[in-house]
Amino acid sequence: MKIIALALAAAALQAQAWDPGATLNKRLAEETGKRFKLRFEFRNRLEARTGNNFGRDVNLQNPLTRLRIGAEWKPVTWLKLSATGQDARAPFYGRVAPTSARDTMDVQESYLEFLPDAKRGFGAMLGRQMASFGEARLIGVPQWVNTARTYDAVRIYYRLPRARLEFLMLSLAKVRPDDYNRPGLGDRLWGMYNTFNNFIPKGLVETYVLRRDQNRPGGFTGVGTIGINTFGGRAVGPLPAGFKYNLEGAVQTGHVGPLAHRGLAWYSAVSRTISAKYPLDLSLEYKYASGSKEPGLRSGTFDQLYAANHDKFGHADLFGWRNIHGFRSVDTLRIGKNLSLNFMYDNLWLVSARDSIYSLQGRPILRSVNGTAGRHVGHEADLFAVRRWGAMQFGAGFAHLFKGEFLKNTTPGVNTRYMYIFQSYSF
Repeated sequence: MKIIALALAAAALQAQAWDPGATLNKRLAEETGKRFKLRFEFRNRLEARTGNNFGRDVNLQNPLTRLRIGAEWKPVTWLKLSATGQDARAPFYGRVAPTSARDTMDVQESYLEFLPDAKRGFGAMLGRQMASFGEARLIGVPQWVNTARTYDAVRIYYRLPRARLEFLMLSLAKVRPDDYNRPGLGDRLWGMYNTFNNFIPKGLVETYVLRRDQNRPGGFTGVGTIGINTFGGRAVGPLPAGFKYNLEGAVQTGHVGPLAHRGLAWYSAVSRTISAKYPLDLSLEYKYASGSKEPGLRSGTFDQLYAANHDKFGHADLFGWRNIHGFRSVDTLRIGKNLSLNFMYDNLWLVSARDSIYSLQGRPILRSVNGTAGRHVGHEADLFAVRRWGAMQFGAGFAHLFKGEFLKNTTPGVNTRYMYIFQSYSF
């Protein structure tokens, strides 16, 4: 009864402290011996896109809202129970909102974790969860998307002082805006994802072997099924003179329908922080993902699996990690601890002129069948700022895609612009 009473007191606490959630959880921790914790998020975003779908669709201007309410409970030291509900809305969208924008109250997370606090030995997580690995280039949760993403998962891991060895099986929960989001077992991923600390001096190494299977109920529309094996790894660490490096590479084998599949992807970045009154973080990146040279005859388009691609190919989130390569710079000016100003620039090309350009979700958008439209997709310049104030966040941003030769020749040639403002509160 004490837990219920404290939860109902949240509204009263808002009048006494700027961060009522932290105050409430502190009192809950005292009353329950740190065994019970509440989670809450409320986010609003107003966004506008002009030149939508490169001028082929009408402009969009609409608000997005997302509410999450959840809790964690440790009834005993070896078990944690976690549950979160999510309600995502897109009022005034102008037509039926896509599943990326709207999903009425549903189960976003509901899982058991065994031995959650152990430093060594086995552990496991079973149930629906927002799983993310590495920098989420292949497996992640795109939190910028209004409905985000969640998985029905089994994860079994073994912890060592400098390593974590994990077996995983993930299946996307299919969004059904007005019904329960059901497991999509026809589209699943399983394999190993391992992490090693100090395997290289002061660095981190991750290795993975993954298998993705997809059938017709899971979303594959071709003949037969998809069966793709991904072998790869990631390394992060320091360089001389204050620089840092970040590398990730993956190769793929298997089949897409009746076609043999061979894919390749690469990410590399070097970064440095310039110390000053207002520190400046600088980063330069190169990304590559293979495309099919002869679509329909051979499968060479890298499968990005369940990537969380927000910001990775421009802030407007137009493209995915398939048949694309390009350079990117990211500059972040940190004004105090709570305000950051960010500038990004991307310059993107197709790898195969005969393959498609792919969306954030990995779906084909545009294609020049005979490959005569050119390879240069375009340049994108982005400017955005984020201000933190306790548990509150405020932000605004602007992105502009300058069309390249490929977009000029395959679309009406309208430059895409994306603007937004947002506010969120979470604990």
